[in-house]
Amino acid sequence: MKQHIRTLLYTGLISASLGLVSCEDYLDRDVESTVSSEDAFNTFEHFQGFTEELYYCLPDQAHCYWQTSFNWGEDEIISFGKDYFMGYKVDLGDFWGWQAAFDGWGCGWMDGNNVSSTSTDRMQKRFWPLAWYGIRKANIGLANLDKLVDATSEQRNLIAGQLYFFRGWFHFMMMQYFGGMPYIDSVPSSTEPLRNPRLSYQECADKAAEDFRMAADLLPINWDDTDTGRPTYGNNQQRINKIMALSYLGKNYLWAGSPLMNYSTQGSRTYNAEYCQKAAEAFAELLELVESGQTQYALVDFDHYSDVFYTYKLNAMNPGSTEAIFQSPMYDWWMGSGWCLGPQFFGSNQHGATNDCLFSPTANYVNYYGMANGLPLDDPDSGFNPEYPWRDRDPRFYHDIIYDGLQVIQSVSKFTEEQTNAQIQYANLYTGGNYRHDSNESRTGYLLRKFTPLEVNYYDEGIRDYGDALTIQVSWMRLADVYLMYAEAAANGYGSANGSAPGFSMTALDAFNRIRQRAGAGDMASKYSSTLDGFNSELRRERAVELSYEGLRFNDLRRWLLLTEYPYTIKTSQEFDRVELNTEDPTQSHVANWREEVILTRNFQEKHYWLPLKTDEVNIYPEFYQNPGW
Repeated sequence: MKQHIRTLLYTGLISASLGLVSCEDYLDRDVESTVSSEDAFNTFEHFQGFTEELYYCLPDQAHCYWQTSFNWGEDEIISFGKDYFMGYKVDLGDFWGWQAAFDGWGCGWMDGNNVSSTSTDRMQKRFWPLAWYGIRKANIGLANLDKLVDATSEQRNLIAGQLYFFRGWFHFMMMQYFGGMPYIDSVPSSTEPLRNPRLSYQECADKAAEDFRMAADLLPINWDDTDTGRPTYGNNQQRINKIMALSYLGKNYLWAGSPLMNYSTQGSRTYNAEYCQKAAEAFAELLELVESGQTQYALVDFDHYSDVFYTYKLNAMNPGSTEAIFQSPMYDWWMGSGWCLGPQFFGSNQHGATNDCLFSPTANYVNYYGMANGLPLDDPDSGFNPEYPWRDRDPRFYHDIIYDGLQVIQSVSKFTEEQTNAQIQYANLYTGGNYRHDSNESRTGYLLRKFTPLEVNYYDEGIRDYGDALTIQVSWMRLADVYLMYAEAAANGYGSANGSAPGFSMTALDAFNRIRQRAGAGDMASKYSSTLDGFNSELRRERAVELSYEGLRFNDLRRWLLLTEYPYTIKTSQEFDRVELNTEDPTQSHVANWREEVILTRNFQEKHYWLPLKTDEVNIYPEFYQNPGW
């Protein structure tokens, strides 16, 4: 496993720093007032120093504060009363909470006041202000490409490719939350009135696609294989490359073809086959390179699956292994360590969380983890037995979820007599168990372990080494997501699970099963793959499992037009009595009175499919209007 770079090569050469701006300031700022000379652009080293700042505009949704919230679907529920988290506000329908003006604790990753594009402070990386700043900076760079005279053609391509990618990425990220936006592809003059109109979603997607396509055509697969990247050989993993550009080209097209985006533009609540076909072609171009061994990327074998999400006692090495395609920089060397991470990662107070709140996996979401044979729990042929609910489950269930009876603490030497009697080394998650509580324990009967090894707790002392012990990273894009997006695009672009991009032998079903097979779970049953509706149902469930708690579910539910639909509006707990705990093999433990109870119902309306824009910014000019209902 290679260590990803944490500090990029040319940060010491950043020139013509523009200072941070709001959306309004961005749209009305004179380039000559901030970039004064050609020195910033005449050599590759100088121009790359200018470009490098764009990497430091990337937010880190998982680490932007001591505690942060980034899973806003039906996947988790936060301890009662913790209303300063965005996830809590989403449950109440308060989507204004993404804005700093409505977030008194400043723990949201999308907006903030004390923001910097040059700082390495993770808490100064918030999306909205940095996106506008990044778009402007990319445009300034593209407008000055002709000044790059002291460079090879390879170096010119590397600069241009990075700029096109970042311009496309910042626009795409805004589009998926807010809908069609103004697509800013030039540097506005301060003497011209602000009149950049909001485009339709698909119009924006077409423009983003042009940028991603340009980036893919200009950039190498791996900077290590270029003359320019050779001086930093082995430390180029986070530099923008062809695979990153192709992955977002495909995602951009798939989102444009998804029901929500197609409805907002074309008035149809179905997939747009043309956009899905474009997405499938982009993903196929990428996967052909991966499958033929021409890239540095590959699915991690399941024995090393955890390497995708965390590293432990590896000198703070970035997680991701060969599967992470696109990540934020690790701004602070210690930010992924056990002592500075909050309850969105740790299982419980005994398991490591040090405060009075917890993010519990909801029972309705854990139900997506089906059986080892690949069938969903509610399939009559699945073999699921509610008296032995932990038996023969999808292997990812055991990797991701703490369930009743699992031994989460190995050492009992520090236990008090009360703790010894309570046997807190076992996750007592049955109804009434001491791992169940509304504040600092599970509200649902489950706990999360996807991002932390079990020994990371105060009794086994797994976090005593701080930064050198545990490092967590949530990627913006990883290869498993690409396979599943290709499966979705190919099936809905060509009308069946056997659909495939022209010239590419992998079908939608093949790509889907590739992820199942990696996990050791059964392939999709023919009863589901034989119809497009059945395939999509299993595809949605597979995305829920494979990409769980990685910040993707909220946008998936939105683009599928399912956010307002039952059962995606409820959050439930798992209630049961423990009959017999099998300490040798907790998967064989016996329970009784198995039932689910609704904890919360989210009363969403159609307006909740898009986040509200800032009121002061939509008042700048009429063409930049507020989203309906807000």
